[in-house]
Amino acid sequence: MESVLKKKKLVKFAPKGSDSFYDAMKKAVDDYFISNNISQHANGAMKVKTATMLAIYFLPLVAIITGLASVSTVLFYGLWLLMGVGIVGIGTCVMHDSNHGAYSSNKGINLFLGNLLNLIGGYSRNWRIQHNVLHHTYTNVEGLDEDIDGTILLRMSPNRPLLGIHRYQHIYSWFLYLLMNLFWVTVKDYTMIVRYNREDLLKKEKITMRKALIEVTAIKLTYFLVTLVLPLLFSSMPWYHVLAGFVMMHMVAGLALACIFQPAHVMETSSFSMPTADLKMEDNWATHQLLNTTNFAPGSKITSWFMGGLNYQIEHHLFPHVCHIHYPKISGIVKAVAEKYGVPYNVQPTVMRALLEHGRMLKNLGRPVPVRA
Repeated sequence: MESVLKKKKLVKFAPKGSDSFYDAMKKAVDDYFISNNISQHANGAMKVKTATMLAIYFLPLVAIITGLASVSTVLFYGLWLLMGVGIVGIGTCVMHDSNHGAYSSNKGINLFLGNLLNLIGGYSRNWRIQHNVLHHTYTNVEGLDEDIDGTILLRMSPNRPLLGIHRYQHIYSWFLYLLMNLFWVTVKDYTMIVRYNREDLLKKEKITMRKALIEVTAIKLTYFLVTLVLPLLFSSMPWYHVLAGFVMMHMVAGLALACIFQPAHVMETSSFSMPTADLKMEDNWATHQLLNTTNFAPGSKITSWFMGGLNYQIEHHLFPHVCHIHYPKISGIVKAVAEKYGVPYNVQPTVMRALLEHGRMLKNLGRPVPVRA
């Protein structure tokens, strides 16, 4: 599908209508915060989590650079792996909320914490375009939601061309997920800048392509200097151990992040609806979100804590401005209103079940038959 944004047109969702379920749901959620005198932003528990996630990443990094981790090869690799966990924690629990404006009512704090992404290998400007603008608006819409575009080796939508190799994607996709973060910190941000400039999306960040390329290069050079060059120079470990640790860190982060985000949308319950010839969607935006989003492991406090509440993807997509620390509480409200209006509320009971269903969907998408009748 030729990019709608490239044509400088926008897909239009159906009107929400009067007495829409989204209006009812928003009112119910707003009433929850008002009646309980609770801020929609971060609370004390969220701030403790923030400090914890930062420590999980930066304390091992300091130990590696200073040579404290070099007393044992096992400890050295263990700290690299822990840093991989820290990347996931900062990404899902801190940076994610901040770049949505959900962490604080103070824009400066959100910007500061959102830019933590730059310290773990990413580029926050690109992320806000890809995630906030494209993924959250056009979830699972082929040609607009880059989260399902990926590589030609993966077919994550029934609206993408089917290749012979996709028959095995349910097997090899997990290996590609391992490499996702490495591609992100090296090549992906540059290709995104070029593409977003071509589609006039850099304007949303009020930056030119030249400035963005200079900025991202400075960020990448600083990242590799601190995270790779300094350990090579000062850790006292052989270069191949440092390089292997760096790669392992990103493989852990890549696989974990994929296992958090992909089961939320690439599922058999997802509709993958497309706009008509005149660029109109059949459903309103809120209904479209529920038809293409799945929660998982709602009863697991550990899962929700570590994943930044992103196992409650439905609540996140409907209320991205609300800090994830509140998702478990408002999920019951959202589910009740959705059921009242007859809108599907998809849930998988556990993380493992969600991953199995995601794998099943990848297998179905690799077959030369329709995923659904």
